[in-house]
Parts: sequence; C-alpha cells; structure tokens
Amino acid sequence: MLRSARYTSIFFAAALLVAGACGPATTPGASGSAGASPTASAGGAAGTLVWYSDLSDLISLDPGVVYEFSGTLLAHNTYETLVKFEGADLATIKPGLAQSWDIKDTGSTFDITFKLKTGQKFASGNPITADDVVYSIQRAIKLNKSPAFLFTDIAQLKAESVKASDPSTVVVSLPKTASTQGFLSILTFTIGGIVDSKEVKTKESGGDFGSGYLLDHSSGSGPFVIDHWTKSTEVLLKANPNYGGTKPTLSAVLAKHVPESTNQQFALEKGDADIAENLSPQQIKALQGKAGVTTASGNSLQLVYVGMNSTVKPLDNVDVREALRTAVDYDGIVNNLLSGNAKKVQDIVPAGLAGYNDATPFQADVAKAKALLSKAGQTSITLELLVPTGPAPGGAQWSDIAAKLKDDWSKIGVTANIKQTTQAELLTTYRAQRGQLVLILWGPDFPDPDANVGPFTDYNAKSIAYRNGWNDASIAAKGRDAALVTDPTKRAAAYKEITEYVLHNGPYVILYQPTKQFGLRSNVKGFVWSPVDWTEFAAISK
Repeated sequence: MLRSARYTSIFFAAALLVAGACGPATTPGASGSAGASPTASAGGAAGTLVWYSDLSDLISLDPGVVYEFSGTLLAHNTYETLVKFEGADLATIKPGLAQSWDIKDTGSTFDITFKLKTGQKFASGNPITADDVVYSIQRAIKLNKSPAFLFTDIAQLKAESVKASDPSTVVVSLPKTASTQGFLSILTFTIGGIVDSKEVKTKESGGDFGSGYLLDHSSGSGPFVIDHWTKSTEVLLKANPNYGGTKPTLSAVLAKHVPESTNQQFALEKGDADIAENLSPQQIKALQGKAGVTTASGNSLQLVYVGMNSTVKPLDNVDVREALRTAVDYDGIVNNLLSGNAKKVQDIVPAGLAGYNDATPFQADVAKAKALLSKAGQTSITLELLVPTGPAPGGAQWSDIAAKLKDDWSKIGVTANIKQTTQAELLTTYRAQRGQLVLILWGPDFPDPDANVGPFTDYNAKSIAYRNGWNDASIAAKGRDAALVTDPTKRAAAYKEITEYVLHNGPYVILYQPTKQFGLRSNVKGFVWSPVDWTEFAAISK
C-alpha cells in the first residue's frame, strides 16, 4: 500500500545525516579540467560565482545518494532529469531530457512512456540514450541509499519496472496503487538525475555502481561539472562545454564552506562572496540599504505547526481544537516574531505545491474561541506544550513562538505548560503518541501534495496523523484516492476538498510557512530560489 510509505521530514533526515557527515575525508578529484581553484580573494571575479554556505551536511555528490540540502543543490546543477520544475513553480511539470511522456492504464499497471529529446550529450560527449535512463533508475534502487525509498516505497518500483523499448524510449510500469503524478514529481528531484552509464560502469568497484567515483566527481549532462570537492573547504563547479541547454554565463561556481554567519556577512560586504546563504533575519536587515549588496528571499516547503493529540481529553473534541486554532495571533507571529520572514499558511499543503489552499480563516478571535470552548462544555483547560530547543525556521526561537502561543491561549482560559527539549527527544515522544500539544515542523519528501496529504490524513501511514491519534478513515481514503488521480484539474479539486476538511476538523494548528533569506552582491542577476531548496546556477549572471 502506498500509505505504508516511509514519510519522513526532510529537515530531520538532514539533521541526522549532518551528524554522520564526519566520514572519511575525500580527496580532490577532477571531472573536467583540474585547474587551480579560485580562492576567496577571487570573490566577485567575472565569470565565477562565489557561494558562501554551511556545507557541513555534504556527504556525497552522487545523485543516487544525496538527500541533504548542500548535496542536492550541487547535484541538481550537474545532472539533468527526465522532467523538471522551472524556477519556483512546483505545480507545472515540464519537459527535461524527455520531450514528452504518456500515461496509459494497462489494467494491471500505469505505464509511463518517455520519449527522449534527440542529440543530447553527457559532459563526456557520450550520447544520452534510453539505456542510460534505465541504468540510472535501476542504479538508485539497487544502491538503496537515503533517497531510494522515493522509488521503492512511494512509487513502488522494482528494478525490472523500468525498460528501454528503443534507444530513445523508456517505459516505466507503476502498480495501480502508486501515484503517477507523485512519481513524475519524484523524477524532478536529484534521485532522478541521469548518469552516463558508459562512463560510470568503467568506474564501478566492488559492486558499488560507481558511487565511490561519483562521491566527488560528476558524470551527468547538467550545465556544470564537478571540478573538485575538498572536504570541509569547498566544491568547485565548472561550466559543461557539452551542455545542451542555454549555455550558462558563469564559467564556474565556487561553493565555500563557511559555517559562521558573521563570516559570511563580512565576506559579502567585502566582496569576497557573491551570495551568502545562512544569514539571520537581523543580518539581512543590517544589509538592507548598504552599498554594493542586496537581499533576496525564497519560499521553503516546510510548515511550522502545533499537533494536538486527539486521544487526550478534551483535544478529542473538534470544537476544542477549533477554539485553539481560532485564538492564535498568526499575524503577530509572522510580522513581529519572524519579522515577515514567513507566509501565513493554514493549509496542510504548502504554498508552491499543486493542491495548495490559500484560505486563512483563523486570526485571533477571542470571543469566537471562547464560544467554541463553551459549546464543548469547557471553560478552563490545562495542557502540556512540547517545544524544541534552538531556532525555528524563519529566524525566531522555538521558545519565543511557544511563549506567544501560551499568551494567546491564556486569553480563552487554556493554560499551556511549556516543556522544552531537544528535537530528537521531542520526536521520540511525539512518534509514540505521548505528546499533548507539540510545536514542530514538517517538510515533504518530494514536491507533490501527496507528500503532505498522506502523512497528515492517513493514520495507517504511522506518520503525523498517527502521532496525533487522529484516525479518520473517510478523509484518509479520499487522500489515497486523490494521489491516484491523473487529471491535474480533478486532482486539484480533490485536494481542495481534503484540505478544507482538515483545516477545520484535523488536529493541527498550522502556523506559517517560512521563507529563506539571502545576501547578494548587487551585480548578481537572475537568482531565483526554488522551494525544493536549490537554485539554477545557469540562470545567474554577474
């Protein structure tokens, strides 16, 4: 069943892998010319974009392995996929290496036939064929690394599900319980990156499918190739001379590992960095108006929310849950605590994805909230609010958001006793259904509404609905059915019905969707941040 898929938070998965990022040191390798690396002093040089970021989560540059923020950013710019999203639009799937695709219901499977564009080449000069596509998908399945579940659990693929019918045609057979739209969305992610099978096969060692080589080399057809990765220091990308799309203006991108945000800001102001990724809201504010620099923002797909355990009285009462939603000052959280670094979103599907519902009916109505509590026979309620330590997405501290919620709820007779703990400890309690009110975040595993609707509605998926003890079989079935709809208009209508229901009946207080802030040199043009957490370096000029 699709709903038994392993739904996990991207944020949490990345956090766990950061802890494991202290693996064996890599040695610089070349994929393309192995010239001298631009240094920090070259920041601002024509043709080279210098990107300052915390790259501590970088464990591999292999598209079949990467599942961390830094790795996906770099792999996305070195590999192409069959289909893709463009810019910040995650609602419209467009051609990539495939010029067209057709979905056919065979009765027992959904067969998706991809026709490749002609004349395309890898960076090596080898032509891109259907055999490369089959090899790439089968390779990711057989490697069985962090992102493999997207193919094996979500799309329910086996290696034999992918076949080449001729040199330019690939047929992928999905079981009828898998979502074709979800699979197409998965193909836009880095696990869908197509590798040069002829080159990679020559690099295989001990059954590793070339992952040792692709750890710090590239073998793709994207606009850039990996020149080298010096662990804990930098990754240098160079323009791919055989790239089949619009040639990038940049000749190179140097991603520098600079974990301290103060050092990033200093380098940006000095001109050593062209883009700084990890600046705080206070630093962004300080940059505004300064000569030579500017700022930019982009959405993420994360949602910050409060889970309400419906097995805990009186949270089992739908009117009590509605009262808690109704009492929250959402505008105060977004505008004051987060300084506008977030979007007020109250839907379980984030803005940017197909199926997003922009309705925001709740905003600090104390009288209405009290009336709802009265209807439920409640006048005074005391509950425990579990809160992570550290900063929340958007720049505020988790503790400050919790204090705001506590104050808002106190106005309707609800006492929230804040208990702050590490995110790992909080998740252990939450996953065991032992939380009462839980302040936490969620990020989808792939850019499709099913990646949120499934976890938030289906108790049997053992994810978010389960953690909050909410077992509504009817809405879970509607979520499963919506995932399988192939017509985009009908699918959007199905998700609108689902999200409207969850908005008022589910055990969630969706607080906001954070935005991500960047500092840029003023001469940097064409920068657009995708909610999937990457940018197209090929679209940037300076």
